[in-house]
Amino acid sequence: MTRQEPKIITTDDGSHSVYLPEINESYHSSHGAYRESIHVFLLYGLEAWYARNRGKFPIRIFEVGFGTGLNAWLTLIWAEQNQVPVLYHTIDPYPLRPEIYNALNFTQMDETLTHYNGYFKRLHQMDWNEGKPVTDYFNIKKEKAGLEEVKLYPADVVYFDAFSPKKQPELWEEAMLQKVSESMKPNGVFVTYCAAGHLKKNLSKLGMKLDEVPGPPGKKEMTRAWKQN
Repeated sequence: MTRQEPKIITTDDGSHSVYLPEINESYHSSHGAYRESIHVFLLYGLEAWYARNRGKFPIRIFEVGFGTGLNAWLTLIWAEQNQVPVLYHTIDPYPLRPEIYNALNFTQMDETLTHYNGYFKRLHQMDWNEGKPVTDYFNIKKEKAGLEEVKLYPADVVYFDAFSPKKQPELWEEAMLQKVSESMKPNGVFVTYCAAGHLKKNLSKLGMKLDEVPGPPGKKEMTRAWKQN
């Protein structure tokens, strides 16, 4: 069977996402990739943690699913704007090819938000499996690996941005969530766009404290959980 190539799609807020015909799944919400990332991972993840822990540096972030690089890029911009050091660890066993990420319109958004420092492309072009600084405030390690095999570092914030439980059920099982939760530091926060009941049940079983928070455009709710002391 011929492999179906990824397709770039435009979401409702004008930002791009990548659609995978083979699994009928896109990397971001069709209601707005940019807005979803800002809402779920920056506003209710990073900034929520920072509001409780000002002065605790560096902030250590772990991301499941580098994908288009949108979450990493927006976090880099946040670190630069706030002059807060961030250590970012992200994994993805199947990185996008250059012809895909080079065509995403985050490059044009980079020009608007950062006077075109080329951060978005730089994140993609950096070597995998090596940790390196991108700026004075943002250091990233990208690992071409799955969650089941990767070694995790202590994390303050977890961006759980895997494909949906219907497409990647193994990543949402209790054993994988336990691996992530055990790596989190006390008072760490776990955020994801997913609001499935079994996810929340598993996080509660692991001793995490769940919040009720609104979802991004197009979704009534999302999931945020805090690790207890």
